[in-house]
Amino acid sequence: MSVHATKRRLAPSDIKALKGQRPIVSLTAYTTPVAKLMDPHVDFILVGDSLGMVLYGLDSTVGVTLEMMIAHGQAVMRGSTNACVVVDLPFGSYQESKELAFRSAARVLKETGCSAVKLEGGAEMAETVDFLTRRGIPVLGHVGLMPQLINTTGGYRSLGRSDKEAEKIRSDAKAIDDAGAFAIVIEGTVEPVARDITGTVRAPTIGIGASPACDGQVLVVDDVLGVFTDFKPRFVKRFANLAPLMSEAFAAYAEEVKARSFPAEEHTFQVKKSS
Repeated sequence: MSVHATKRRLAPSDIKALKGQRPIVSLTAYTTPVAKLMDPHVDFILVGDSLGMVLYGLDSTVGVTLEMMIAHGQAVMRGSTNACVVVDLPFGSYQESKELAFRSAARVLKETGCSAVKLEGGAEMAETVDFLTRRGIPVLGHVGLMPQLINTTGGYRSLGRSDKEAEKIRSDAKAIDDAGAFAIVIEGTVEPVARDITGTVRAPTIGIGASPACDGQVLVVDDVLGVFTDFKPRFVKRFANLAPLMSEAFAAYAEEVKARSFPAEEHTFQVKKSS
């Protein structure tokens, strides 16, 4: 009887090991069909709390709940077999204490089957990252621009232009690296600072609005596909422009329904004539 090896998903340790080997590829996904299409091409899928804005029309990520993240994490897991899946911990689910963070992260891992969680924060979250990683929960860090802090930072803008800001981001990245994060997202940070951090931390850096020198890149999938068209950040490149195609398809469908040309006979179930 032959034994066939089952291909396993990439693990956080595999992502970490890619530093210095080749660029790491990541995108966000929130649904099963998109995850299925994306899975062969990326190293890890981030189920980002950006779903609050992209899917639910919220003004920021602050209103996203743990239940929302778990539901979409489950959907992405059902659509993927190869990529490492990381699920965001939403605002309010981890900042209060390291114990709360563990309970939230453990629930996410148990209920979704994902491989890791992501949380935002620098030096102030280092103790929490250490607490989680020592207890078997891999953590993807996030420094620089942190969307969950939008109410205190006063808006979305690039950071690191002043010496004070640059040093803060550098120290945040070092703290999260020392705490054991397997990788670190650097968002909305001026290029030289992100480049410098990439060369000094042990964990791979994942850039979004940062630097081509980062060890990998991540973008929001709807931005990549040209579906989310309300706003296009400077760092986004649209690799497709699906919004006009979708609009045309919806218009054509509406026209055919009104004209009674759809559904046609071939779209209906007919009773077979008895012989």
